[in-house]
Amino acid sequence: MAVSGRILLRITLFTLLVASSIAHDKKDHDDGDDHKAENKVNQGVTYDGRSVIINGKRELLFSGSIHYPRSTPDTWPDLLTKAKYGGLNVIQTYVFWNIHEPIEGQYNFEGQYDLVKFIKLIGEHKMYATLRVGPFIQAEWNHGGLPYWLREVRNITFRSDNEPFKHYMKKFVTMIIDMMKKEKLFASQGGPIVLSQIENEYNTIQLAFRELGDSYVQWAGKMAVGLNTEVPWIMCKQRDAPDPIINTCNGRHCGDTFTGPNRRNKPSLWTENWTAQYRVFGDPPSQRSAEDLAYSVARFFSKNGSLVNYYMYHGGTNYGRTSAAFTTTRYYDEAPLDEYGLQRDPKWGHLKDLHKALNLCKKALLWGSPTVQKLGPDQEVRTYKQPGTSLCAAFLANNDTQNAQTFHFRGKQYRLPARSISILPDCKTVVYNTQMITAQHNTRNFVRSATANKNFNWQMYKEYVPTQLGSMTKEPMELYELTKDTTDYAWYTTSIELGPRDLPMKKEIFPVLRVASLGHGLLAFVNGEYIGFAHGSKVEKSFVFQKPVKLKAGVNQITLLGTLVGLPDSGAYMEHRFAGPRSITILGLNTGTLDLSVNGWGHQVGLNGEKKKIYTEKGSTKVEWRKLSESPALTWYKGYFDTPEGNNPVAIRMTGMGKGMVWINGQNIGRYWMSYLSPLKQPSQSEYQIPRSFLKPTQNLIVILEEQEGNPKDVEILLVNRDTICSYVTEYHPPSVRLFESKGGSLRAKVDDLKPKAELTCPNQKKIVTVEFASFGDPFGACGSYSLGNCTFPVSKKVAEKFCLGKTSCQIPLDAEDFDKQNDACPHMKKALAVQVKCAYKK
Repeated sequence: MAVSGRILLRITLFTLLVASSIAHDKKDHDDGDDHKAENKVNQGVTYDGRSVIINGKRELLFSGSIHYPRSTPDTWPDLLTKAKYGGLNVIQTYVFWNIHEPIEGQYNFEGQYDLVKFIKLIGEHKMYATLRVGPFIQAEWNHGGLPYWLREVRNITFRSDNEPFKHYMKKFVTMIIDMMKKEKLFASQGGPIVLSQIENEYNTIQLAFRELGDSYVQWAGKMAVGLNTEVPWIMCKQRDAPDPIINTCNGRHCGDTFTGPNRRNKPSLWTENWTAQYRVFGDPPSQRSAEDLAYSVARFFSKNGSLVNYYMYHGGTNYGRTSAAFTTTRYYDEAPLDEYGLQRDPKWGHLKDLHKALNLCKKALLWGSPTVQKLGPDQEVRTYKQPGTSLCAAFLANNDTQNAQTFHFRGKQYRLPARSISILPDCKTVVYNTQMITAQHNTRNFVRSATANKNFNWQMYKEYVPTQLGSMTKEPMELYELTKDTTDYAWYTTSIELGPRDLPMKKEIFPVLRVASLGHGLLAFVNGEYIGFAHGSKVEKSFVFQKPVKLKAGVNQITLLGTLVGLPDSGAYMEHRFAGPRSITILGLNTGTLDLSVNGWGHQVGLNGEKKKIYTEKGSTKVEWRKLSESPALTWYKGYFDTPEGNNPVAIRMTGMGKGMVWINGQNIGRYWMSYLSPLKQPSQSEYQIPRSFLKPTQNLIVILEEQEGNPKDVEILLVNRDTICSYVTEYHPPSVRLFESKGGSLRAKVDDLKPKAELTCPNQKKIVTVEFASFGDPFGACGSYSLGNCTFPVSKKVAEKFCLGKTSCQIPLDAEDFDKQNDACPHMKKALAVQVKCAYKK
């Protein structure tokens, strides 16, 4: 490919910088090195074929995605602290163009959108940052982060070699980079940003634009490099990323699927390791085990990887109308830090242990020479050794997905479970196995608040349903263009005049209203009477609404409410996506099918309650509320509640409701959709987070917009905790990596007793108040639902109570004499210990 002379000069200078940097990086690296923002000598950020090089040091980078607008600023410090304590040294975030410039030329970087504050906090926590500028980001975010007004720029084609798009893209990217430079946030200035990303997974649509796609990639790369950040740029899933930009991998198993950097002088970086699967309304729960996640990371690092980013490490919440089409309000709840910022164990703890194990191998990984030894069809050992020294680290991999295997390596025998990797930082001692979790487990509890549910005093206001509107056009207007991303709702009205002979003569026969829509949802009214609701899905936005209707002789008013559930966030030609009703007919008339598609339609954007802002204290006085009675469609509900007791996160369970939105003290906490059931016959999301920063001590205003026919009488405010903790350990388990350290380049145990133990630690200095389950034998199940197997020691619970009750943390040795092994009912079986306890503050 052709590369400009300017970029070739940059590559030459870059290579010289790398050589100079490596000369300074010859000292031993103990695990747990912090980012030192106050370094006196700032050598910037470079890279070579092994790793990113920061201030002259090669680094292993463990990164997690935390998006600033998906959490509230008061929670940012806690999230970053937990991420760092989990072994991360990098935080990755997108930049969200459409929240920063919702109207062309009008910018918002305040509160939840304070990007500078978030990046500075990362630096204050002694961590690095990766800034994914995009400006297209996808991210299951409304319109992929692109502002709606961009669609209306004349002759624009998104993400192509198109002059209008390139003009606005360059303008926004330049503004963001200048903002970061002004605040000295790039590592080259002493700040935390060590990597920046331009574009996002462009290879997935590049072919759709043919040569204009190829030239756009080159232009985007050249534009980014020309901004002179003096930190490397990356492009994810972009095989032809132009030099010196690093192409990176996204996916679940980049250790096996990544074809590698497109130049030998670039490191292997993994920008998105999906910790689960984001969910859309109608989906069942999404799962990805801690074991599978750990296996993927260990494999990537064993094959020359040096950066992994967990997407997401904390998913957070899509507040307001920020989620992409059909995406749930809860985002990546199965991440190591759940939606509420609580540690999801064992995922959080097992990954923390993995980072510790890899850091114990750090010097060997960064400076050793790799070799691969095949021990069988699905077994291999990958070794990193520095010739002439004792430096050595090994990864034993059993890739057999069905069977455990025994390895013989360097004169010793190692047993590995199916599909697992054991890490040996000294090529002798197993400190970690991806399949054998020594970290504790927990389960999440939703507890009804004692103070918040006393009496909401619900009142209701029925939304006005129009029958005749202005803004007439021959056909119904396209819904995205009509709403312009200012609301989810738009009205369509038309009228027809029928004679007595047009109507069916038999009483049991009714005409049918049929509406073919391009998405996303629709409410229909005839002569002011609610007829029904229909919707599409993430997979198929289009749908057909069909319901029998009562028509009368004379003029009949047809009213449709088109609804959206977010704008699209991916794919080529996003500016040419459409939604809303396209064909409207009435079937079953004596005179045949009547096509209303070109009957002349009136339009109105938004709801009356939205325009009057009746979800605020001031706006709520502009309409007449009445006592709760029946539950008609399209109704607003208003109530009050006191702030829940304690400091635990707060949620609202929308029992009895259908679909709509919720406001707390005027702030929109997102869309809910209880009536759209998954194949498991459950809502995809039932609980919705209420940030404590949205609350005041008493008289919190809650306003619900219910599109269907829900009733709020069973809605309840909940407190969220993970106070149920568990441990599951077998006699096969290796000792915990937490028992090892590196001193003077050598691995050593910090304690003499390395035998397996069940370890439990309560959150927030709470104490263990109850042992809910304990079995030493062959228990099975998961935390929160353990069961006894065929063999268990009857004294198991008493032993657990002896070691743990009343303590903040405890350890139960599997060889404890209290188990009375002389009376072992199954002496020939290797045993497991499962323990489940409840934590609480002692009164």
